[in-house]
Formats: sequence, structure tokens, C-alpha cells
Amino acid sequence: IEHALDLLRGLGLEPRICGSRDDLARFAPVIRDHHPGCGPLAGVEAALSISDTDLNLFVPVDLPLLPAGFLRWMVERAVATHAVATVPLFAGRPQPLSAIYSRRLLQGIQSALAGGNFRMMTAVAPAAASLDEPIDTFHVESIAAALIPEAWPARPAVQDWFRNVNTPGDYEELLSHLEQNPFHPISCLQEAT
Repeated sequence: IEHALDLLRGLGLEPRICGSRDDLARFAPVIRDHHPGCGPLAGVEAALSISDTDLNLFVPVDLPLLPAGFLRWMVERAVATHAVATVPLFAGRPQPLSAIYSRRLLQGIQSALAGGNFRMMTAVAPAAASLDEPIDTFHVESIAAALIPEAWPARPAVQDWFRNVNTPGDYEELLSHLEQNPFHPISCLQEAT
């Protein structure tokens, strides 16, 4: 949680935590789900419902190697395109929890939740379509390869940016992976935490 919040603060943003755990308020203000038990989409809906900005960046807490440079670039892209959603694709799969959503999607997301659709992309796509607005998607690997090294983080390697770490065992496995791979110095995780 602290790492994700630090990433957002480093971008000059005021982070908030989506969820129903009041004990997390010691880290940042908590936005309680209006639909508890309905997954991340309910958190996005709650956040968009109180947001005072059009574009809102969402960052999951279980991706410790997601670099600030990538998030900064994604924010710049979202501002430039003004798309209703900016969603990275990694290994061909959408990463809807590391994305930017416009408040303009709120009504469509609320309709999806009311209809029992709790999956991020199957809710966001119709919400965007109802506004006749496209979703901006991009392949992370292509973007990372195209940008000059000075503009893009060299560590950790792009294939680890979306590696989930949810348990102490996952964390130990990640540390082992970083130690065994010479292209991933262990210091990159220590810098990120």
C-alpha cells in the first residue's frame, strides 16, 4: 500500500484507497465501496463518484515493480488523447487495474454493477460504447521498446512490471527471481519498496 501510494504522490497526485477497510485510513483516505463484494469495479465506481477530476489513475497494490516512469507516461498519454479509458495491454491482455478512467464512464459502470456485471473490461467497454467514445489501449512491450532508454526505466524489465505479489510466498519467489536474473538486480525491488 505504501509503495503504491508513494508512486502516486511522486506523480503529484493525492492518492486515495478504494475498498471497505477503514483500518487503511492511516495510509490515505479510504473511499468505501457502494457495492461491497463486487470486486475492483465497485472500487472504481466509488472513486469516480467522488472524484473532482475527469481523468483518474488507478494503481493496484500488488504490483511492486510497476515503475513510476510508466505511470507518468500513461498519464501524459491519457491527457493527450482525452480517451474515456486508457488501458495498457501486456502479453496481449488488458491490465484494467493499472489504468486511467474518465468520470464520463460513471453512469455506464453503475449500470453494469446494477446488472450484475462485475468484470472490469466487460463493464468498461459498453460504458465507453454508450458514450460513443473509444478506449485507448496500447501494447506495453511495443511502447517500452520504442522509447529511448533515458525516457523509460531500464529496471525492472518490462516482463516483470505486471507480476502480482499477493503473499509473503509470492514476495520470496520474486526476490529469488530477481537474484537469479542478471538483468534484474535485486536493488530494483529494494528501490521500489
